[in-house]
Amino acid sequence: MVILRWYKAALSEGANMSKGISALAAAILISITAHAETVTEKVDANGILQVPAFQQPVPERMSPEAKAALLEMLRPKPPAPATAQPDGPPDVVKGREQIRARYVPIVKKLQEQFGVDLKEETIGGIHAVVVTPKDGIAPRNRHRVLIGLHGGAFVAGDAINFGMMDVIPVAAKLKIKVVALDYRMGPEHHFPAASEDVAAAYKALLKTYPAQGIGMYGCSAGGLLAAQATAWFQKEKLPRPGAIGILCAGADAKWAGDSLFFVPGLLGNTPPDPRKPPHYDEAPYYGTADLNSPLMSPIVSPEVLKAFPPTLLITGTRSDEMSAAVNTQRELVKAGVEADLHVWDGMWHAFVGRSDIPEGREAQDVIAKFFDKHLKP
Repeated sequence: MVILRWYKAALSEGANMSKGISALAAAILISITAHAETVTEKVDANGILQVPAFQQPVPERMSPEAKAALLEMLRPKPPAPATAQPDGPPDVVKGREQIRARYVPIVKKLQEQFGVDLKEETIGGIHAVVVTPKDGIAPRNRHRVLIGLHGGAFVAGDAINFGMMDVIPVAAKLKIKVVALDYRMGPEHHFPAASEDVAAAYKALLKTYPAQGIGMYGCSAGGLLAAQATAWFQKEKLPRPGAIGILCAGADAKWAGDSLFFVPGLLGNTPPDPRKPPHYDEAPYYGTADLNSPLMSPIVSPEVLKAFPPTLLITGTRSDEMSAAVNTQRELVKAGVEADLHVWDGMWHAFVGRSDIPEGREAQDVIAKFFDKHLKP
C-alpha cells in the first residue's frame, strides 16, 4: 500500500510515466531496505527469529462444525481442583485405563453409527481388534485388509480407543476388514518394539493376504509407526505392502520444521524454546535410540524411501506435524514414490478421527479412496 501511494503521488504531480516508474523503483528499494533492516534486528546469529504477536482469526473456509470445535478447544478451561501429587513418576497403566474408560462410550457410539462389529483376536502373537462391517466385506476386498495403528505418543492409547476413531469409519466406508494392533509402548518397552510387533502381525497376515493387498495406516504416533514399520519390513526382507498412510505425522521422529514452533501459538499454547533441547512426548519409548536412524526416521534415507509403496499423508495448518508431513512428501517424491499430501486449512492434530465435523469425514473418505485405488483386489 505504501508503494502504491508513492506511485500515485508521482503521477498526480504531473510526472511522466518514466518518472512515475522511477518513483516506484525508489519506493520499492526503500521498502526492501527498511524491511531488511527490521528483520535483521530480530534475527540472532543462529537464525532464530523473534516473531511479533499477531491476531489470528478462525479460517473463513472452515465448516461451521469445525469452527465450533476449534473455538471450544481455544476456550479457557477452569483450573482443575488441587489434589495431592503422588510421589514418583506418573502411573502409566492407570492413565491408560482412564483413557480407555473415557473412550468406551465414544467407541460404542461409532459402532452403532457406522454399523461395524469388533472382535478381539491374537494375530502373529499380537493382540488386535478386528473391525468388520455388519453388512459384510465387499467382494473386491476379500483379498485385501488394512492394518490400523493407534496414536498416543507411543505411551498411551490402545487399539480399542484411539485406534477406533479412524479405523471404524474407514472399515465402514471401504467395506473392508481392518486389524487394529496393540503394539508395545514405553516406558515398559523401547524402540524398535512397536516395529517388531507390526512386523509379526504383518507376517501372519501374509499367510492369508498378498502383500499388495495389505495396507497400513495410523494417526500421530501410529502414522510415524506406519513409516517406521515400512522401513523395518525392508530390514527384515519382508515384501512391500500395497500402500500406507502416514496421517497426522511424518516419517520423522523429530517432528522437525516450522510448524512445530508456530502451531502452538495458533492453539493458544506456548511454543517450545528453540534454544533448549527439544522435548518429545515419545521420549519414554524412544529411549536412547538415534532419532536420525533410517529405522527411526525413514525421511533421512533416500534409499529406504525409494522402497516405500504409494503413501498418503494428511495434516492441517494448525497441526504441529504439518512440516514433517510436507517434508516427508517432498522426500518421497524425490525418491520416485507416489505420495499424496492433503492439507486442511485450520485443522488440528488428529482431526481425521473427528467424524462429527465435515473435514474429518472428508479425510476419512480420502483414506478409503486411496487404499481402494492402490491395494490389489
